[in-house]
Amino acid sequence: MASNIWVKVVGFSDVERHSLNTLFRLSLVRETAYALWSPEAGAPPQVALIDVDSYGANLDLALPSFNANLKRICVGSRCHKNAWHSASRPVDWPALLGVLDGLFSVPGALDIDIGPEVPSTQLVPPGVKTTLLVGLGRENRLYLRARLALAGLTDVDDAEMGCDAAARISQRLYHLVIMGLDLPDADPWALVQTLHELPTPIRSVVVATAAPSWSIMEQAERLGCTGLLEIPFDPRQLIALLEKV
Repeated sequence: MASNIWVKVVGFSDVERHSLNTLFRLSLVRETAYALWSPEAGAPPQVALIDVDSYGANLDLALPSFNANLKRICVGSRCHKNAWHSASRPVDWPALLGVLDGLFSVPGALDIDIGPEVPSTQLVPPGVKTTLLVGLGRENRLYLRARLALAGLTDVDDAEMGCDAAARISQRLYHLVIMGLDLPDADPWALVQTLHELPTPIRSVVVATAAPSWSIMEQAERLGCTGLLEIPFDPRQLIALLEKV
């Protein structure tokens, strides 16, 4: 069960907030998850991420509730005497994640790579539907690519493991994700739920398994999956499912 590390965020542009929100949501499949703190969280923040170039940073320091003991990671053009760690712009998101992991000692955590500081929706040309294949063997990927192409879905990326999927999803907007349920490094159901809870949710999530069961079918339906594919793939089942995408 992942434990939340509450992160107080002050300042930052809309684009930077997008990257932060993506980072926090994708961290839900890790042993330790980061979450955006708010006064309604019911617990105090455990670390603060401060944009020192923002008006909000000065306001935060002046508040009666200011906690000098709270560790602060400061981002911007100037240093601050209360900073535990400082970073400049443009923000290196993988490095920032490493700083957080170092602070909270997350052994063997799932690595998340946050890509360029542009919303993922801008990385996909209008009218193009992108697909991500996760945790599927080479033969299965090749077969799916051929079937996807026949359905007009030619922009397809691969991710062998959960960490690879997290890196891909943080950099692009995908319309369809087909994921095997035998991921060795992440809970596939937690990842499915995370995909639906992103700021821009994945429209269609399909799970695939060589051992289908009623419980798996019920879990897929409960989590809002578009469908469940049996491996080896049934062409008729696959064609019918792609018509829903």
